[in-house]
Amino acid sequence: MSYIWEDALTEVDKLVIEKGGYGQRRGFGNKPAFVIIDAQYNYVGADKPIEEQLDEWPSGGGEKAWRAIENIQKLKKEAEEANIPVIYTRNVQKKTINFDSFAVKAKRDNTKYLDDSPASQIVKELEPTERDLVVDKSYASAFFGTPLISYLIKLGVDTLIVVGGSSSGCVRATAVDAVTRNFNVAVVEDCTYDRIELSHKAALLDLWMKYCDVVKSEEVSEYFASLKQSSH
Repeated sequence: MSYIWEDALTEVDKLVIEKGGYGQRRGFGNKPAFVIIDAQYNYVGADKPIEEQLDEWPSGGGEKAWRAIENIQKLKKEAEEANIPVIYTRNVQKKTINFDSFAVKAKRDNTKYLDDSPASQIVKELEPTERDLVVDKSYASAFFGTPLISYLIKLGVDTLIVVGGSSSGCVRATAVDAVTRNFNVAVVEDCTYDRIELSHKAALLDLWMKYCDVVKSEEVSEYFASLKQSSH
């Protein structure tokens, strides 16, 4: 299996990974949840080359984000067919951006990131259904200051399949926190996106080396199908 970061590795990097024994497989469990991170208009942006949509969507991932959204749509449908719980996160601020730690580091129109802004809503193509859970958060990790861990325990979940954006921000933070809480975690490479290509590759490499599995959507499809079959 080839990975998106391989063209960025030096020969020394490859040696470090080999001799250090990094990237060993964690594996899937028996009770997954499909976790969609921050698939909101603010962070997905417009289906255009990223540089052409930055004036309207300065935090948007552009066309690469939309290709990931299309892949997420497919996996979400398969998760639903296999009766796998789907959990969304939204990164929003409530009434004020005073607690928005990212706002300090980025010059932008912060009103678009408030809870009641249309730009902070999940894209229509992935609109949650009544059976889906939506967890609002104000920081990178879906676990910080939210009831997510309580939901996962109640559902008996042992595995998180993580998709969405951004790879180097909220996806990475959520995956690391999930592993810290002893969940099996897989981040789906072709269902994640970032604004900076270097950040995208480095984040996925780092997660694969030290924390969780990084897989392709085809493998997740097979996993979901096996769970659907075993439940019949």
